[in-house]
Amino acid sequence: MTSKNLGRATLAALPFVLALLADLVVHVTVKDRLPTRLAVHFDAGGSADGYMGLTAHLLYTATSLLVLGALWAFVAVNGRLYGRAQRWFTGGGFAVAGFLGYLLTAVLLVNVDASEGGPADGFPLRHIAVALGVAVLAGALGLLAYRLVPAPDDPRDRDPASRERIALADGEVAGWARGIGAWWVPVAVLVFLAAGVTLGLEQSWFIGGPLLLLGLVALTFCRPHVTVDRRGLTVSGLLPRPRVRVPLERMAGADSRRVSALAEYGGWGYRIRPERSGVITRSGEAIVVSLVSGREFAVTVDDSATGAALLNTLLDRQRTGR
Repeated sequence: MTSKNLGRATLAALPFVLALLADLVVHVTVKDRLPTRLAVHFDAGGSADGYMGLTAHLLYTATSLLVLGALWAFVAVNGRLYGRAQRWFTGGGFAVAGFLGYLLTAVLLVNVDASEGGPADGFPLRHIAVALGVAVLAGALGLLAYRLVPAPDDPRDRDPASRERIALADGEVAGWARGIGAWWVPVAVLVFLAAGVTLGLEQSWFIGGPLLLLGLVALTFCRPHVTVDRRGLTVSGLLPRPRVRVPLERMAGADSRRVSALAEYGGWGYRIRPERSGVITRSGEAIVVSLVSGREFAVTVDDSATGAALLNTLLDRQRTGR
């Protein structure tokens, strides 16, 4: 791990570690005044309706905060977030840690010196407001702390002249098309269709109908295709609609690079994330288009280098009017 990545991972995990330390300090301080059985869950009115042993609560607190801290650190390093997305992700981690850390500590405090040595009867709702305030302050602190670590190199800052191109003679026309092999799409279609029919027959078509419709929409993308031509980049299925098209007028440039479906886009399918969107069927090579708006659009496809190079050539032609 490079020093830059180590710094980003440390900053991302730091608020969760601090929240855990604060909770441990409170736990040690008030341990002798706590019942062996804590009230840990409360209904909408604040009345206790769930209980947990003192040791179990401590383990739950440590596990929750450490797992979240590890997740935030992993995404900070591997999520390929840039610019404002990385800054707000860091601030969001501080906010989540502040909110959750306060609530977990507040649960201990409301159980201190509970009546007759038992668990607390309720949870004052003012603690929710305080937790939100802590989250806002912690988030602001995270945004300020982000300035202390080196920003990740942003591939969108790459010199347009350094991008790959395909040599075409004057007046020569070229296009590129590839199918996307997504094994999970037919499986998803079968699941949606089977669930829709089953629920429609056994329960209600009001419930099964939407699943059938979703299955039919997914069916059109069983064999999606990516096309690059003078119109731009198009991702389509078996039918003319629905489809996704990014015209040349919206593009600043195109690159071929590997993407991570989970770390960068949070899953598979048509994804919309801060500063990026795309049709993601797997982790691997993809055409990544930098848009003039500052966002990115990606589509995972084999031979992405050829598709990206042709897009850059077509963009050059459009800019020069040839």
